[in-house]
Amino acid sequence: MVLDRIGDKWSVLVVLSLIGGPMRFTQLRARIGGVTPKVLTQTLRAMEQDGLVTREVFAEVPPRVEYTLTELGRSLHEPIAAVAEWAERNIVEILQRREKSA
Repeated sequence: MVLDRIGDKWSVLVVLSLIGGPMRFTQLRARIGGVTPKVLTQTLRAMEQDGLVTREVFAEVPPRVEYTLTELGRSLHEPIAAVAEWAERNIVEILQRREKSA
């Protein structure tokens, strides 16, 4: 169950996007790119339920909502960054092997 959450493409991108600090929904969606509002909403809700993200609503007109990584969410940055680095180091070899087997 936990691996499903932290292995989910959108959750990983949310963690990488929020590591620099809080973001509004539209900023987050623009940073990630390619995610529908519905999927991003579902991802953020699930991450909030799992204690990886907090959602703060500011009493303004119009209301402002910001998402922030919790300490638990921030602790995912290092392992996710390590996997991303590995992927970047090995992408050429992986693509070459895919071409050979196709």
